[in-house]
Amino acid sequence: MAMLEVTNLHTYYGNIHALKGISLTIEQGEIVTLIGANGAGKTTTLRAICGLVKTQGGTIQLESEDLNPYKAHQIVYKGVSMVPEGRGVFARLSVSENLDLGAYSLPDRKTRDADLEKVFTIFPRLKEREKQIAGTLSGGEQQMLAIGRALMAHPRLLLLDEPSMGLSPILVESIFSTVKDINRQGTTILLVEQNAQMALTIADRAYVLESGIIAMQGKGSELLEDPRVIKAYLGGQ
Repeated sequence: MAMLEVTNLHTYYGNIHALKGISLTIEQGEIVTLIGANGAGKTTTLRAICGLVKTQGGTIQLESEDLNPYKAHQIVYKGVSMVPEGRGVFARLSVSENLDLGAYSLPDRKTRDADLEKVFTIFPRLKEREKQIAGTLSGGEQQMLAIGRALMAHPRLLLLDEPSMGLSPILVESIFSTVKDINRQGTTILLVEQNAQMALTIADRAYVLESGIIAMQGKGSELLEDPRVIKAYLGGQ
């Protein structure tokens, strides 16, 4: 049984048909990535899965349970967390307060404290900045905070939207290394990323979106070698 199964998904923005019947699966423990040009439907796919975009056809099932009837905040309780594009930290709140907000779905303080320690182990910098106002953090630190906040909800499935956006190359390496570590600790990951090279390098499998349809799919390592992917997304000839 797949952890996540998306079947024949359609979404619209007004008259724009954004997703045109896409289907994808994610198995427990995988890193799966979606790559494609701007406007291909990658972010819309993530937003549909976590209930932020209304679907007009198709199904989204988490371990065989249909997610369509649920609102976004209810889907968090089902074990799905999203790190939005642009980080979306609460700029006027402290690091600690941001992390607390990520834990609103947890049943008790003891669970919250255990998860907080886990986040501080993954991101020691956040421990150092615990009382600092989030809006004063660097871009890389804000990305760490956004991921840490999502992890506080104890997700089974973590959705990451452009985690490397706006970061220096050395920070990009660090963030992707952290994503792999989170996955190794048992969290399944669906990653949307413009940096196709890095995304395909760490992904078990990948889907290529073009204008709201899935144009290609395969193992990350195979798509890294595919001439069409190299030409379109990896800067090759």
